[in-house]
Amino acid sequence: MVAWRAAGLNYVRFSQIAAEITRKCAKAAPGKAAVKKPEATLKINLWENGKQQK
Repeated sequence: MVAWRAAGLNYVRFSQIAAEITRKCAKAAPGKAAVKKPEATLKINLWENGKQQK
């Protein structure tokens, strides 16, 4: 038996609690800056006749 079922919760209530905790953890703590996601980079390599061009 899974722990949440043994604790008397149904799956919907268990997932609500887990989502709430996840949202709280994702928020920035007071006085601290939020962690920014790294910017995506794109690198394009041109190929001609089976060789990479510079």
